[in-house]
Amino acid sequence: MPVSFKDQVAIVTGAGGGLGRSHALTLARHGAAVVVNDFGGARDGSGAATDAAQAVVQEITDAGGRAIANAGNVASQDEMAAMVDQTLSAFGRIDVLINNAGILRDKSFAKMDIDDFRRVVEVHLMGTTIATQAVWAQMRKQEYGRILVTSSTSGSHGNFGQSNYGAAKMGVLGLMNVLHFEGAKYGIHVNAIVPTAATRMTDDMMDPEMLDLLAPELVSPAAVWLVSRDAPSRTALLAGAGTVARLALVESQGVCFTGQDFTPDTVGARFDEIADLDGQIEVQAGLDHVARIVANARAALAAQG
Repeated sequence: MPVSFKDQVAIVTGAGGGLGRSHALTLARHGAAVVVNDFGGARDGSGAATDAAQAVVQEITDAGGRAIANAGNVASQDEMAAMVDQTLSAFGRIDVLINNAGILRDKSFAKMDIDDFRRVVEVHLMGTTIATQAVWAQMRKQEYGRILVTSSTSGSHGNFGQSNYGAAKMGVLGLMNVLHFEGAKYGIHVNAIVPTAATRMTDDMMDPEMLDLLAPELVSPAAVWLVSRDAPSRTALLAGAGTVARLALVESQGVCFTGQDFTPDTVGARFDEIADLDGQIEVQAGLDHVARIVANARAALAAQG
């Protein structure tokens, strides 16, 4: 079936420009009523304005869609609660939340002020958590919801000068993994988009060709599919420049040591075998990993007689 958000309501945070604007416009084109949230601050999170969100609302309504603006700060529980109240008052339900709001305060770890680290974590990790918790009760009540978190290769792969950003972006993947289980019986799916795009946060880091190749519009189809009715749950898709791939956490088969054989020296001696990803495993839950290693230990002890 074609992707459709007819009769659905979507909230997109950080939707005044870049990726968020592209997501909001894509959702609206596919039938969603959209709440365009944007605090309106600068790239580092300072300041506030409503012009950007209102402009995106105008784009949607000029095209015949339905949209309202919200200027709430995702790091504020009160403002996210007010956003939910505004959404329910205007549209009566909440089907989709795309967590996209973000700031950058890049600096090498040695030179980074801890307040800059904390502020980035507050917006990306805590902001995602606060906005998600704000819609969670309504989605449970409806027994339906689609939530998207926005991660980054700066977390999954690393990037110089972005320890604060990378740490926060890996944190949202952990949040996704847990909420996948907690939302399952209520029809709530939680996924992640890992975008590579030229936005206000990155446009001064790229040349004109890169800016064209990494347009936000080449990410949004993947992001919007991840919040559609038929989307899976606990799936992270990398998207950028037209390429879409799945990001997965895997572990090696490993080596099971027993008794006196388990020393720092034996770990070092067998490190290549420990690290070998031939036969890699994608574990589906933390307890599955526990069950696997306990079974290994039992088998090893039984073999010893």
